[in-house]
Amino acid sequence: MLKTAIGRLRVIGFVEGMSYLLLLFIAMPVKYFLNEPLAVMLVGALHGLLFVLFIFAVIHAAFVHRWSFTLITGAVIASLVPFGTFVLDAKIKNM
Repeated sequence: MLKTAIGRLRVIGFVEGMSYLLLLFIAMPVKYFLNEPLAVMLVGALHGLLFVLFIFAVIHAAFVHRWSFTLITGAVIASLVPFGTFVLDAKIKNM
């Protein structure tokens, strides 16, 4: 799966999507309800790194597969919406 640009994008997208959900639904409530900012610091840093990797993977897949501007924009927007990378995965699965 990691041998192709789409395969790498799918794996990074899955991990990035999971880190985003972890940040939104676990780390942020821990910070604001339990007054413990360390969770957001750690998960936020990891998510930031994964987000950058995801953007690079989108750019690589876009060049390899000659994606349209619309598809590239949709992939980037998917990374900003909770569960968006999972929807993107379903769309690019058979490329």
